[in-house]
Amino acid sequence: MAKESIKAREKKKERMVAKYADKRAALKASGDVVGLQRLPRNASPVRLHNRCKITGRPKGYMRLFGISRINFREMALKGMIPGLKKASW
Repeated sequence: MAKESIKAREKKKERMVAKYADKRAALKASGDVVGLQRLPRNASPVRLHNRCKITGRPKGYMRLFGISRINFREMALKGMIPGLKKASW
């Protein structure tokens, strides 16, 4: 499980990206490179990192479900994800 401070930092970045999204789009459309450089660094969506919504794990992230592969497997085995069951042949 990721530290709470790291999860909080990631949420803060998400809020910053959302806050400056309109301004950033306008600056990009006008081609104002200097204006883009004056925006905060964390306002860039490139700086976001996908993390598991449950544990905050940064690796093994499954985009479709928004969770890590480990949590996905546990939840699938418990039947918590509709339409999924363990394959065996």
